[in-house]
Amino acid sequence: MNQGMVKPALLALTALSVVVGGCSGGSKETTNTPATPTPAAPAAQANYGDTGGLKLPIVDKPTTLTWMLVSDNAKLPDSMVVKEIEKRTGIKLDIQAYSSQTFKDKLKVVVASGKLPDLFHGLTVAEINKMGAQGALAPINNYLDKLPNFKKLYVDTAENNWVMKSWSDEKNNMYIWPIYGLNRDVNHGFLYRKDIFDKHGIKEWTNTEEFYQALKKLKEAYPQSYPYASKTKENIFRDWAYGWGTGGTGYPAYYDEKAKTWKLAYTQPEFKDQLDFMKKLYAEGLLDPEFITDTDASWTAKMTTNNKSFVTFDWIGRLDAFANQVKSQNPEYNLRYANPVGPTGNVRSLPKISNFGNVVSNGANKEIALKLLDYLTSPSGSSLITMGIEGETYTLENGKLVYPELKDAPIVDLKALETKYGMWLEGMYFRPDKRSVYYKFSEKEQEAQDKIVKNNKFEPADPELKFTDAETKTLAELRTAIDKAANEFSTKYVMKKEFGDAQWNEWLQTAEKMGAQKFIDAYNAAQQRYNEAK
Repeated sequence: MNQGMVKPALLALTALSVVVGGCSGGSKETTNTPATPTPAAPAAQANYGDTGGLKLPIVDKPTTLTWMLVSDNAKLPDSMVVKEIEKRTGIKLDIQAYSSQTFKDKLKVVVASGKLPDLFHGLTVAEINKMGAQGALAPINNYLDKLPNFKKLYVDTAENNWVMKSWSDEKNNMYIWPIYGLNRDVNHGFLYRKDIFDKHGIKEWTNTEEFYQALKKLKEAYPQSYPYASKTKENIFRDWAYGWGTGGTGYPAYYDEKAKTWKLAYTQPEFKDQLDFMKKLYAEGLLDPEFITDTDASWTAKMTTNNKSFVTFDWIGRLDAFANQVKSQNPEYNLRYANPVGPTGNVRSLPKISNFGNVVSNGANKEIALKLLDYLTSPSGSSLITMGIEGETYTLENGKLVYPELKDAPIVDLKALETKYGMWLEGMYFRPDKRSVYYKFSEKEQEAQDKIVKNNKFEPADPELKFTDAETKTLAELRTAIDKAANEFSTKYVMKKEFGDAQWNEWLQTAEKMGAQKFIDAYNAAQQRYNEAK
């Protein structure tokens, strides 16, 4: 987990081989005769806050669950979170933690073996549903009467219950435990050097033409500069797409709300308009010629000096990070969040519900594991995992979170909380508390939120679709080749003077031969089923 950023393990296990027979789920229920349990009294449970109707403790005899997740913290068994979960629920956790660099490969081995931990994450929807159909995973829908927090959030709440039809399998069995409310409203966008703009009397742009004129003025003031720099390589085409109305969570597929149909961004007139605009910037020296190859280090150097580059697209955490990096040499440095670029004037709508592929194996203790996830989805469990324990690990002083034991830490971010307390473990948070440090913005970050939220500059979110096995296979077979060809064409179109309408028309023919229509037909077929299921 990067500082201040939450990133799921993006795993694509193309060769999924599951041994279902004898799958135990890795549970470790003790055989010793336990002491007579003392159920938590209502008053005692109240001390843990709002459990959403779930009764604690969850078990009445010692039970151990295995949980495979991402973490570099070697001290998790002794962490506050693990001990507190056992105290509240009676469940002892055997955490199987792997670094983000090794997790993907380890998960492949574990899945192929069929010896699954009780809880794990990291598979795609298609992979999960395939395993579920083979009997390896626990279908959540069979236990809804025992999972009050899940039921309230994802079944009874109309705006969220799409997950039950979009992420379930063809028999409507739901194996994926979603994450609610993780994303901040605004996390990425165009950034600009306000100190340089102010120095030369350049106003922040409010539309695409003003953006172009601002870059021209910067070029005039700094002839050796390339005003716009980029480090995202081919992703620049995706990052800018929302401003031209062709962006979406399924990019390069996106849903056209007006036409009520799915389209392929790479073949749309709006995408050509975007490329034409980028081509103009490149030709006039306004776009860094290394925009498709630049490294993080080189890009950072360009954006933190006064005469190289002044505008980019990145994460809002960079606003303060860059300023802190150069404050001794340039205390006036002032990177700010800018208005969107493109005809729509919008940015991406981040989903309210996220999918990290969290599942429970179909083992002896599956119901216990599901109840544990339900507790962690409750306000009480959410607060524990993403804030800590009030009065013990943190205090609230005038609404501000204070962690006394971390008073000497340079910054109290998610990594610091994971290291010290075992909080914010990837794969263990399901409904982050909005009071957490992750949602406490600096002045610059708050400006970014306000600029977009108050003016509602969001592209509509696309529907989340359920694909058949055949459609999933089609999309997997076509996507990589189409993406590669489209990115190669787009790069040449921007950089080569001779590329224009003729080459664009040739590209449309090439895309069609590669299966562009077949690719998008899969989305529209799934959309039709989605509409009929309402």
